[in-house]
Amino acid sequence: MIIDCHGHYTTAPAALEAWRKRQIASLGNPAEAPTAASLHISDDELRESIEQNQLHKMRERGSDLTIFSPRASFMAHHIGNFETSATWAAICNELCHRVAQMFPAHFAGAAMLPQSPGVDPRSCIPELERCVKDYGFVGINLNPDPSGGHWTSPPLSDRQWYPLYEKMVEHDIPAMVHVSTSCNDCFHTTGAHYLNADTTAFMQCLTSDLFTDFPTLRFVIPHGGGAVPYHWGRFRGLAQEMKKPLLKDHLLNNIFFDTCVYHQPGIDLLTRVIPVDNILFASEMIGAVRGIDPETGFPYDDTRRYIDAATTLDARARHQIYEGNARRVYPRLDRALTARGL
Repeated sequence: MIIDCHGHYTTAPAALEAWRKRQIASLGNPAEAPTAASLHISDDELRESIEQNQLHKMRERGSDLTIFSPRASFMAHHIGNFETSATWAAICNELCHRVAQMFPAHFAGAAMLPQSPGVDPRSCIPELERCVKDYGFVGINLNPDPSGGHWTSPPLSDRQWYPLYEKMVEHDIPAMVHVSTSCNDCFHTTGAHYLNADTTAFMQCLTSDLFTDFPTLRFVIPHGGGAVPYHWGRFRGLAQEMKKPLLKDHLLNNIFFDTCVYHQPGIDLLTRVIPVDNILFASEMIGAVRGIDPETGFPYDDTRRYIDAATTLDARARHQIYEGNARRVYPRLDRALTARGL
């Protein structure tokens, strides 16, 4: 089985974006805010949006199941207040749940949290628990910068995050550490802000003892870990100067990286530097990079090609990247698959 740990509902029917625009337009006049019940998207619309897009490409490229969450750039936690985010998150999560119900063999849900700048992260716990208990979601997306590129929140090691981590541990779910849209002109959303955040999240964990307090907490750092694999020597050296344990003991029981790296040399580097047991297959297809690579003639985000072509990987390593590691990092997914005899 090939499990893609990083998929977003980027092809949701147009009615979703139209509803969001009405919500944003009403921020100055709450009486005009649209209700969740006013959004009408039929099962046929959802089915068409998936069958002609994500599912079509999964079949074409040979992947089996995608961990599916709301569109990352649409999270936009900096817009409005907590109530704005709570309503928006609930709507987006419900759509992903409906997709997973329609295509249970191909999609498993991961939740967007209703984060909001300056608001205690424990406010996200009800939505987390609803998605786990009612929807059977297997993970969450955690935004380390709800301000949208201004980084006003404390680092991930700060105790303000601990109530959320306690719930993650209780429910045995990992978080993909994933920012949303940048509203800071200095940082292009997908070309800079995403990769900056991946690197920053890793460094916040390196400088702390977070995983001493939460030894079973698990983070997936997307987009190949940002700059982390390329600068592994720098991080090893910094940890040494800080009198931290070796990175394999300090972080690699808890931090994992995906394969959303869109060229062969990048995947080759990732798989040489990072231990195979810490790499999860992912594509984020129909996401930030959707074009055809003129050097290969294939889509940039057809990441299975890179794993298959990586000469340092043997059959056991490919199995771990494609399936084994995802089932270990996402145990709720593993239990669901096992219950289906997979």
